[in-house]
Amino acid sequence: MCMYSERMQILLSSDQRRRIDDEAARTGVSAAAIVRAALDARLGRVDPGQRGRALDELCAMRSEVAGAAELQELIDGRFDHAVGGARSAPS
Repeated sequence: MCMYSERMQILLSSDQRRRIDDEAARTGVSAAAIVRAALDARLGRVDPGQRGRALDELCAMRSEVAGAAELQELIDGRFDHAVGGARSAPS
């Protein structure tokens, strides 16, 4: 579990506070946890440096990607298998 060490005071409208309190009551977590989750959802949990390094690593990877026609054949094959037969050609 993360230990929180930073404190921040913010001003909210009455409506914002009510919505936070309502969500906290509905989910059974603290108002602070609701605010932290909203911040993580909006800003992300990974710092920009880590995100950039991960992107660099992904871009450095080499892999072959199927073309659109091959992907469509794969999709059609899985659909045909799922429904138990081939689809008729569109007219």
